[in-house]
Amino acid sequence: MGFLRSLFGMGPSVDFQLVINNGALIYDVRSAAEFESGHNPGSKNLPLEKVKYQITKIKKMNKPVIVCCKSGARSGQAKSILKENNIEAYNIGRWQNLNKYEV
Repeated sequence: MGFLRSLFGMGPSVDFQLVINNGALIYDVRSAAEFESGHNPGSKNLPLEKVKYQITKIKKMNKPVIVCCKSGARSGQAKSILKENNIEAYNIGRWQNLNKYEV
């Protein structure tokens, strides 16, 4: 499990409810079609290929970011992009994982 968490950029255990309570922005980085087929109501769609173009806008919001996708791979990439740009970011993995929390 630790290897998979590391592989997908999830890192050590995170208190996601605390991050959400602290005003986190939640982005689902799947395609628009995937997002429309099902998503957590508290998330916004920001396809992975568009993340780098939204860095300035995200930074201005000055909030932590939680990213999700289908399996955790794309959200791992999105987390890396955000972190490289000094944005506090967390990968929750599959979008369904958000259903465990009050968003």
